[in-house]
Amino acid sequence: MNFSSCSVTYGKQDIDYKVMFAARKTLEIAVQPDFNVLVKAPHGTSFEEIKKRVAKRAGWIKRQLNYFQQFHPRTPTRRYVGGETHYYLGRRYRLKICRGNETGVKLARGYFHVVAPEDANSEKIKAIMDIWYARKAVEKYKESFDRYWPCFEKYAPSRPNLKVRRMKKRWGSLSKGGILTINAELIRAPIECIDYVIIHELCHLKFHDHSSAFFTFLETVLPDWEKRKHKLELALV
Repeated sequence: MNFSSCSVTYGKQDIDYKVMFAARKTLEIAVQPDFNVLVKAPHGTSFEEIKKRVAKRAGWIKRQLNYFQQFHPRTPTRRYVGGETHYYLGRRYRLKICRGNETGVKLARGYFHVVAPEDANSEKIKAIMDIWYARKAVEKYKESFDRYWPCFEKYAPSRPNLKVRRMKKRWGSLSKGGILTINAELIRAPIECIDYVIIHELCHLKFHDHSSAFFTFLETVLPDWEKRKHKLELALV
């Protein structure tokens, strides 16, 4: 996607923002949880006009940036001890460790009940939960993929293969070889966020880059995609 980087001075601070031109009638200013300020403007709008609009909204932009600042630094690394909180499909559960010969995980009454041997340390508890999360990820991602595939099958010669793995910097990807890869960590987010990531990647079947045409298509398929994206970024802090 082609952006133009700009800035405007507000008080003693500069507000950096990116401009994207699109086939739209109105100018929109959005502040994202990663502190990016994005301006979507109609084709033909002058940069001077955009700068005036951003300057006029500068106070609001700073308030939004301050709001997102409260979510940083991000949550400390999990220690996998009793009482600690963990997320599944956007809901928070407390960890309760039970001792037993057979290992397993069950959700009940707001708790992750993890069964592990007496000598199991935090690394073992983590491994047990990771296996459970991975199994659930495959199950839930497939359900989402199945729901939305009919909307996209006309754009591909065959259905992509779904793959789940951990990724450090991306929620999902779609390879030219037809592999749809979704981040295993996404299983901690709400279902609507999982749907958003899968729909986003499937839109690449029609548009292979992040051009304005891609986002126009994404908005047609999923009008509230930006709200879902923001919710995802806040859900896993």
